[in-house]
Amino acid sequence: MTGFEGKTYWIVGASEGLGRALAQALSERGAHLVLSARNADRLAEICATLPNARAVPFDVTDLEAVRRAVAEVGEVDGLVYNAGAYEPMRTGDWDTEAVLSMTDVNYTGALRVLGETVPGFVSAGRGDITLIGSLSGYRGLPAAVGYAASKAALVSLAETMRFDLAGTGVTVRIVNPGFIKTRLTEKNNFKMPMLMSAEDAAERVIKAMSRRRFRTDFPAPFSWVIRLLDYLPDILIYRGK
Repeated sequence: MTGFEGKTYWIVGASEGLGRALAQALSERGAHLVLSARNADRLAEICATLPNARAVPFDVTDLEAVRRAVAEVGEVDGLVYNAGAYEPMRTGDWDTEAVLSMTDVNYTGALRVLGETVPGFVSAGRGDITLIGSLSGYRGLPAAVGYAASKAALVSLAETMRFDLAGTGVTVRIVNPGFIKTRLTEKNNFKMPMLMSAEDAAERVIKAMSRRRFRTDFPAPFSWVIRLLDYLPDILIYRGK
C-alpha cells in the first residue's frame, strides 16, 4: 500500500508535459484519476493507457465550464492545479492579449477552480490541494511579462490558503519547479539551467505530495540561487539598469 493507492486525484492541466507525467506516476502508485484540460482527444488518449482514469475536459478560463466540471467530477481526495500558459515576452514587446491569456490560465483559472472546490473540501473536513507554481514566481525576471507575475500571484494565494485552512483537515502546498522540457519551454531561445524531463519533475511533485510540508522548490542548487535573489539588495539586482 502507498499513500496514493485507492485515492482519487483530479489533475487540471493533464494533457501533456508535467501533468501527463504526473498522471502516469500517480497511476503507477494505484491512484484513481480524473484528468482535465481543454484538449478532449488528448485526454481520451491518455485515459486509454491508464487504469482507473477518466477524462473531464473543460476550459479553466470559463467559469460556467468550471462549475459543470466540478459537478461532473464529484468528490475527490486531492486536486492538482497544473494548468499553464507561457509566452516569453519582454516589456518592450508587450502583447496585451498574450499577457492576459497567461494570467487567465495560470492564476485566474486557479481562482475559478479553487473557488468551486475548496468549500467542498472544508465542508468534508479533508482534502489535499497541490498548486504547481514556478521558481520564476519568486522574482521579476527578464522576458517574463505575464508569466512570472501570474506565478507570483499563485505563490501568494497558496500562502494565504495555507494560513486560512490550518486546522480544517485540508492540506495546501505549493510546488515550484525550474525548467522542465515541454512544448512551452521549447519557445525559449536561451540556455535553461538544470533543464529536467517531465518524468523527473513528476517524481519530485509526487514526493512533495506525500508530505505535509507547504513549499517544495526544485531543482537544487538552481532553486537556491533564485531564492537568494530575494535577499540581495535592489542596488545589486538592478545595477546599471
